[in-house]
Amino acid sequence: MDSRATGALTARRGIVREDIDASQENRLQALTDELGRLARRVERLEQGIGSDATPRPSPGRLPPAPAEGSAGESRSAGPPRVETPRPAPGKARKASWDRPALDLEDLLGGRVLAWIGGSAIVLGVVLFLVMAVSRGWIDEPTRVVLAFLGSSALLLVGLYLYERQGKTQAALAAVASAIAALYASVTAATQLYDLISPALGLGVAALVGAAATAIAVRWSSPLVAALGILGALLAPILVEAPTSGVTLAFMAIALASATGVLLWQRWDWLASGAFLISSPQLFKWVDENYRDQLGLALTVLVLFWGLWVVAAIGYELRVPIAALRLSSGLLLFANAVLVTGLGYWILDEQGHETGATTWVLLLALGHVALGVSGFHGRMSNEIGALLIAVGTALSAIGLALALSGPALVVGWAVEAALLSWIAHRSGDRRGHVGAAAFLALSAVHILLFEAQITSALREGVPELGEAAVALFVFALATFFAARFSERQPTEWRFVLEGAAAGALVYLASIAIVDALAADADAVPGQTPQVALSAFWSITGLVALVYGLARDDRRFRLGGLGLLGITIMKVFVYDLAELDSIYRVLSFIALGLLLLAGAFAYQRLRLSAGGEEAP
Repeated sequence: MDSRATGALTARRGIVREDIDASQENRLQALTDELGRLARRVERLEQGIGSDATPRPSPGRLPPAPAEGSAGESRSAGPPRVETPRPAPGKARKASWDRPALDLEDLLGGRVLAWIGGSAIVLGVVLFLVMAVSRGWIDEPTRVVLAFLGSSALLLVGLYLYERQGKTQAALAAVASAIAALYASVTAATQLYDLISPALGLGVAALVGAAATAIAVRWSSPLVAALGILGALLAPILVEAPTSGVTLAFMAIALASATGVLLWQRWDWLASGAFLISSPQLFKWVDENYRDQLGLALTVLVLFWGLWVVAAIGYELRVPIAALRLSSGLLLFANAVLVTGLGYWILDEQGHETGATTWVLLLALGHVALGVSGFHGRMSNEIGALLIAVGTALSAIGLALALSGPALVVGWAVEAALLSWIAHRSGDRRGHVGAAAFLALSAVHILLFEAQITSALREGVPELGEAAVALFVFALATFFAARFSERQPTEWRFVLEGAAAGALVYLASIAIVDALAADADAVPGQTPQVALSAFWSITGLVALVYGLARDDRRFRLGGLGLLGITIMKVFVYDLAELDSIYRVLSFIALGLLLLAGAFAYQRLRLSAGGEEAP
């Protein structure tokens, strides 16, 4: 190949190399431009801007992409330009939620001033509405109209500022104060000055309450709920409206508005505040009206009970949760105590003692029924268990009011058995705790009244039949509770079975003492005690032998325990209280039975162990 051909080939190679270098440079430049555009978009998303404006490059960042048609950019050589889709507004706003905490200046300037300003507006409107006529500045109709128009204008301005000019605390405060002022204006116009009919006033109040609920839920604003809705609840008190059914209806509408917000927002403070503000107004109305309108008072109590129940657990009913809030439990309990106590008081004051007790039992049944039905619906087990617990507590009070003697013991024992069954079906261990509490109440009542422990084992009981019924039902309920406690620790079932067996032994003991104490041939206080010691010794020995034969530890321990109690009785009580002959009989009988028990224990235990007894 001559030099001319070699030179041409070298020149072509140089041109190709230059083309390749230019193409690679163009591709690299295009890739750099694309990375720059992606970095700017990510920065805008993090700042929650969502606009297409190109920010100025910061030091250390990639250079901005060259403009259309700029030198050095080859559209044909580089890769195709890919446009990243613009994020949805909701996604762009989501990044803005992660904001730094406000410093003191932002807190004082942006929020505290807004809260104080809104509160000042509400108080100013209230003072304007209740201003004395003697001042003679403005007559009542003009005063109310100006307050209503001014509050409406403030509401519209706040809505415009929040939706169009930025979501500021000042706009929220304006809306919240306008809601409270509107409610106060309608209440004053209806109840204070009689300017509009109650039907029209309640209709306007319902519209204001619905608007407040919608705004608080849509904006998720605690300020609107606190200042607007709680201010509306306070409106009847602030404008000094007279206590009447219409005034109570105004407050109930505001309470319904708060309840509607609580269905969508998990705000504990709103539920507690609504209860604390509304309950005194309800109590005052009931106190002033139950004498003439007893049926209406009870109906109103039921309605408010339902509102407070929804306020306490409404959010959990809409969005089932695993754990129940402490505030919800406290509000449910306070609601039950208030409504039950008020209903019982007004019925008892009117001389309806049976109706008062029935009221307590019906509310208890309502709580239990609501809790049981919740286990098969959207309600969580936590709420169902809490409702059942409140209902059973009320039922205990109701039974104590309605019954006495063994009938009360029977009622509490049935409650214990029911709670054990519910705990077994639901798997909630707290039901067993409630059952144990009812059984403890029954045992205390028996030992204090039906079969007094201080005298029953020495002198017998006044009414053996009543004591027998109470002890037998208690033993049956305790065995039933132990039967449904198979998921509980073994010690729990052992205690329940021991209590049931002890009740039966105690029943037989007082029957022996009562029968021998009434025998004319028996020496008072002597023969019954010897017979009682013998009965306990024989029963303990039989239980011990049965436990050894069947290899049942429960009977062995129960028998040993009863023998131990017998030994203490003989050495402490019989030795000091019985005459010589009866004392001798007690010791001899006890000694023979203890020897028999020791012999049986050794023989059976060693035989069970595979060894021969000596």
